[in-house]
Amino acid sequence: MSDSKPTSAFASCGREAPAAEPAGALTRLIGEELGRPAPAGLAPLVAEIRRRHGAAVAAILFYGSCLRKARYEDGVLDFYVLVDAYREAYRSRSLAWANAILPPNVFYCEVAGGSGMLRSKYAVISTDDFRRAATLAWLQSIVWARFCQPAVCAYARDAAARAAAVAAGVEAALTVVAVGVSGMPAGPFRAETLWQRVFQETYGAELRVESPETIREIYDAAAERFDRVAVEALRELDRRGVLTAVATGPLLQVDISDRQRRRLRRSWGIRRALGKPIAAVRLVKSMATFGDWLPYALWKLERHSGVRIALTPWQRRHPWIACWPVFVRLLSRRVLR
Repeated sequence: MSDSKPTSAFASCGREAPAAEPAGALTRLIGEELGRPAPAGLAPLVAEIRRRHGAAVAAILFYGSCLRKARYEDGVLDFYVLVDAYREAYRSRSLAWANAILPPNVFYCEVAGGSGMLRSKYAVISTDDFRRAATLAWLQSIVWARFCQPAVCAYARDAAARAAAVAAGVEAALTVVAVGVSGMPAGPFRAETLWQRVFQETYGAELRVESPETIREIYDAAAERFDRVAVEALRELDRRGVLTAVATGPLLQVDISDRQRRRLRRSWGIRRALGKPIAAVRLVKSMATFGDWLPYALWKLERHSGVRIALTPWQRRHPWIACWPVFVRLLSRRVLR
């Protein structure tokens, strides 16, 4: 996968602009956002991730709830690590193979920080796969669902690596907004309504336990930013001939052909149907890479859903056996859907 060429999100839609043509204001917006200084306290984690994967690391992107809430030492920080090639990022051929077959690989990392332990989980993906995963060329929504949201480039090897991350962020925003508006009813709508729909649908396509309140908080934490992204993404989609966009004060309106709408909804329907099965396979794969993953998974479950499950000493010693009854119980109680 890492040898594939970057693909535009709308390669077969109308009069698409060349993929190399920048998206103007949207590119500047995403570029400025990724270019913000990363919190200084993250340096030990960034250094450890680079040590693990060596010169193959092109960029490290910090995103997620800890960034949103500016909480760095009482949670688990989320990173995406962009690498040149999987074989170069690992000593193990099996890890490189697993990463190429079903990106990303997910790992756990903790290091001592200035005032306590820093904990993180990070996903490894090639730069080429990351760019493709931000578009409808990818069968999963995990990248564009995350990187339509604010992120910070905690490390970039050079200007080209930073530019590649920005380009993927632009495609993620375009993909999310296009899929979102294809499901909106006719007539004007607010950007907030669009983003709530997007978050609900993308979370619903994964094995994630975010509550409706948490989903609303994502928008509320950066409402002005999300509104700007929606407007600039619609303008770029208009420029590419995907739809016709109209902004009237706080309201947005689009004119999208029935054919285009059906195409986008069909594309999203496939991802929604396959999202949970693929997420389950990825979860099993992560068990082999993450480390002491079961206590972490249950801690995160309690944090996001309020459901607490205590592990026995035997379950802690045998997580591969113990996880399945716990998983079935969560499904039966509809904690996971």
